[in-house]
Amino acid sequence: MKEQQKQLVGVSGEPLRSGTETGRSKERAQENSEFVSVIVKRTDETFRHPDDILEKAIAEGLEQISRPAFSLWLSAIAAGMILGFTVLAVGVMASLLDQPGHGLNRLLVAAVYPLGFVLCILSRTQLFTEHTATAVYPVLDGKAKAKGLLRLWGIVIIGNMVGGYTSATMLVTAEDVVKAKQGYYFLAEHLLHFSADTLFISAILAGWLMALGAWIVMSTNSTLSQIVSIYIVTFIIGLGGLHHSIAGSIELFAAWLSYAKFNAIDIVLTIITVLLGNLVGGSVFVAVLNYGHIRHSQRQERQANKRS
Repeated sequence: MKEQQKQLVGVSGEPLRSGTETGRSKERAQENSEFVSVIVKRTDETFRHPDDILEKAIAEGLEQISRPAFSLWLSAIAAGMILGFTVLAVGVMASLLDQPGHGLNRLLVAAVYPLGFVLCILSRTQLFTEHTATAVYPVLDGKAKAKGLLRLWGIVIIGNMVGGYTSATMLVTAEDVVKAKQGYYFLAEHLLHFSADTLFISAILAGWLMALGAWIVMSTNSTLSQIVSIYIVTFIIGLGGLHHSIAGSIELFAAWLSYAKFNAIDIVLTIITVLLGNLVGGSVFVAVLNYGHIRHSQRQERQANKRS
């Protein structure tokens, strides 16, 4: 009888709201009542179930939305600067190859594309595309308001751009050492060559992959698994030539600072298009669909429990 009276709690340790008890949450409560919490058990519990991952995503989204603006701002600038290492790596590789967009050369360029992303995401700095989806979960769950979400996005986007422009300036200034100027030109041409609708769809796919990567990273506490997940997701983005708003912005900034031929208006319009595509890809294809299918399964479980 005492076990039945225990309040069900989520993976974060907070009580679940009335009416949200699921089969998974009941299993968790039963485990906590029967086993002593030790290090081995806590490791075994590492977000191995979709219900647990969703709880973690909601908690992380709430944490980011509630962070002070200045803290978000500094973290976003740091993320933009760190992602400059992806542009450095890709720019150098593209400069070394005769036709970086063809054949095996394309594979080599894609192989170095994830390096800055691994550093950026593991450093836990505020990268726009990573948090695009995560911050949507608490809004969908009714625990945060859209105003807070828009505030987060606005601060992070601007901070990423400032950090990205700073890193691009440093890369161009260090050109005598880096020797990637030709690569920046190739990368900028790749961005500016396409029509707006093609850019938008490409950016949707990139945003989808980045948000999916953030979801997978939350599913494990293993650093090695997180690195592999980030690498796979961003390698696919690089291999497919898909457009990432922050990395692409740094590429465009570096090319604009290196070559007079690039038009500032074209660069701004391209960045806006890619930002919107990343936003749609991350929010709709991952946050909405993930949240929808998990909450639907939970509702089905509750209905089945009531009938039984």
